[in-house]
Amino acid sequence: MKSLVIIDACVRQSDSRTLRIAEPIIDALSKRYKVTRYDLPEMDIVPLNPGLFKERGLGEIPAWAREAASAIAKADRILIAAPFWDMSFPAVLKCFFEQVSLFDITFTDNGKTCVGLCKAPKVLYITTRGMDIPTGSFLDQGSPYLRALGALWNLGEMTVLDVHNTDYMSEEELNLEINSTIEEGLELAKAW
Repeated sequence: MKSLVIIDACVRQSDSRTLRIAEPIIDALSKRYKVTRYDLPEMDIVPLNPGLFKERGLGEIPAWAREAASAIAKADRILIAAPFWDMSFPAVLKCFFEQVSLFDITFTDNGKTCVGLCKAPKVLYITTRGMDIPTGSFLDQGSPYLRALGALWNLGEMTVLDVHNTDYMSEEELNLEINSTIEEGLELAKAW
């Protein structure tokens, strides 16, 4: 069975609009993939600091980070669920990536440049934005970061499922947009 890594950075958890979209899609994909899930708000993830950076240089990497990096490198698909926060995504997601971007696991070098070691040809990024900022706007810094990290790690095509302007919709409009995006995601999941 192929493997799917889910990276959930939805800090609001059960109140998350992003998870309202992601969970039915995750349920559909879990019927076809062996799932490894990282619920970042539940993990004790901190930014790299001088002490951690020094330990990392000595090869002392937290077991969870090494395991997550290996799972990402071997994954056939990666799904990231993260809301739009402060023009990007929650800091816990960046801290997670700092911890799991590991030399000779997710990337290496060839003496001239970095070379990705991951094999997932497809990444799905599910997000909701309270403001009226569509994917591709210069104000959206989450999608470009994930594409850049994907280039470093050798990840393939990234598809973005998003609903934006959610803070300014009526409850009825919001439900229609979320349900429409879930349907789009479920259709995508059939061949993903």
